[in-house]
Amino acid sequence: MESLVSTLDSIIWSTPLVILCLGAGLFYSILTRFAQIRHFGEMWRLLLRGNTSTQGISSFQALTVSLSGRVGAGNIAGVAAAIGFGGPGAVFWMWVVAFLGASTAYAESTLGQLYKVEEDGQYRGGPAYYFERCLGWRWLAVLFAISAIIACGVFLPGVQANVVGNAVELVFGPGNPVNTEFGEVGTNKLVALAIILIILAFIIFGGIKRIAQFTQVVVPFMALGYIVMAFIIIFLNLSQLPGIIGLILSDAFTAQAGFGAAIGWGVRRGIYSNEAGQGTGPHAASAAEVRHPAQQGLVQAFSVYVDTLFVCSATAFMILITQQYNVQGALEAGQFVVQNVDPATEISSAAFTQMALFSVFGDFGPIFVGIALFFFAFTTILAYYYIAETNVAYLNRYFNARIPLTLVKLVIMFMVSFGMVNAAGMIWNIGDIGVGLMAWINIVGILVIYFTSRPAILCLQDYERQLKSGKPIRFDPRSLGIHNATFWEKRLEREEGASSESGGGEEDTQPPRSD
Repeated sequence: MESLVSTLDSIIWSTPLVILCLGAGLFYSILTRFAQIRHFGEMWRLLLRGNTSTQGISSFQALTVSLSGRVGAGNIAGVAAAIGFGGPGAVFWMWVVAFLGASTAYAESTLGQLYKVEEDGQYRGGPAYYFERCLGWRWLAVLFAISAIIACGVFLPGVQANVVGNAVELVFGPGNPVNTEFGEVGTNKLVALAIILIILAFIIFGGIKRIAQFTQVVVPFMALGYIVMAFIIIFLNLSQLPGIIGLILSDAFTAQAGFGAAIGWGVRRGIYSNEAGQGTGPHAASAAEVRHPAQQGLVQAFSVYVDTLFVCSATAFMILITQQYNVQGALEAGQFVVQNVDPATEISSAAFTQMALFSVFGDFGPIFVGIALFFFAFTTILAYYYIAETNVAYLNRYFNARIPLTLVKLVIMFMVSFGMVNAAGMIWNIGDIGVGLMAWINIVGILVIYFTSRPAILCLQDYERQLKSGKPIRFDPRSLGIHNATFWEKRLEREEGASSESGGGEEDTQPPRSD
C-alpha cells in the first residue's frame, strides 16, 4: 500500500505540475498587472468590512474560513518537512509560490463568487460550479467535485489529525500503550482524538454559520500568537537574521539537498499550505456577502500572504535561527547533508518546530506548538468538511445523487481517527495526492476559462473603473458580456426594481436581505 501511494504521489507531483503551478501564478500576475501588489491597501479595506446576510457570511468570516483551510499542519509540520527534505532554499520557493499564487487565488475566488448559487438558505460555489456555468463542461465539474470529496473528505483530514497526534506525544509522552487494529496507540493520543471528535461533531452539524463563527475567533488569535512567538525568537537572535536570509536565498539556487529538491518541496509544501490554485479557497469565498465578485477575490489573495509570508515564514525562521533541523540527502534515506539534531527525529512532523521553541522557551515551547497545532489542524478539518459538503451539494443538486451529508460527516470523523493512529509518512503522501489531484483539474480549468471568456479579468477591470468613479459599487455581469452569472443577474433585477419603485433614488450600498 505504501509503495502504491508513493508511486501515485511521484506521478501526480512530477515536474509538469510544479511548472503548471508557478506558470499559472505568473500568467495571472501579468494579466492582473500584479493586482496582489497594486491593491494591497484595498485588500485591507475590504477585509475590515462586515456585511452579512441570512444567506451569506462577511468577507472577514470568509477569509477566516478559507484561512482555516490554508493555515494548518502545513504551516508548522509542512515547513519543517520542506526544510528537512529540500533544504533552507525550499523556503524561498514557498515565498515565490505565495507571491505568484496570490493572483491565482484572486482569479479562482472571483470565479467562485461570480458563478455562485443560492440554495437551502445559503450561498454555495466553487470550481464545480464555475466549470459548469462558465465553460458548460459538466464532466469537468463532476470530476472536480468527486476529486474534492475524496481529497477533502478522505485523504486530507488524516494529515491534520496525524500531526496533532504526534505533537501530543512529543509534549505529554505516549502514555500507556493500548492494542488496536492499527497497532499500539498511546492513551494520550487517544484522549486527544476523543476531544477532537466531540468538538468536531458539534461544529460540523451546525453548518457554515457555526464554522464561520468558530474560525473568526480562533484563527486570528492563534495565527497572531504564533507569529509573536516567532518575532521573540528572531528578536533574541537578531544578529543572525541577515545570515539566515542569505542562507535561504543562496540555497534556493545552490541547494544543499539538490536544486530540484528545493524547488519541488518548496512548491509542493507552498501549495499544500496556501492552497492557491488548488480550488479549495473558492468554496469559502463563494459564501461571502459582497457587492462585487472582485472584492472577495482580492480578500482571498491577501489570505495567501497571511498563510505563507507570515505564518510559514515564522516557522521557517524559528527553525533556521535556532538550527534545530536536519537536511536529508536526495539520494538515500537516512543520509544527511546537514545534521544539527538527533537523526532519528521525524522530518514529516512538527518536531523541528517544537525543538526550536524548546531551545528558547523551555518546556513551554513544545506545549505552545502542540496547542497551536491542535487549533490550526482542527480548523483546517472544519474547512475540509465544508468543501466536501459543498461538492456533495453540487452532485445532489444536478444529479439527484442523494448522498447524505451525515455520511460525509461520519467519513471525515473516521479519517481523522485513522490519521491520528497511523504513521506520518504514508499519511502525508496520501494528502499530497489529494492536493495534486485538485490542483491539476482546477489550474487547467481556470486557464481554459481565461482563454474562452476572461471573466475574472473583466471583473477586476470593472471594479477598478468603479473605484476610480467614486460611485456606489454595483455589478452587472451582462454589461461585461458575462453569461450564466444568474445570482448576480437576479440581484441586479431586484435592485433595479426597488430603485424604480422608490423613484430612482441612489443605490443602497448594503447587500439585499433574503426574499
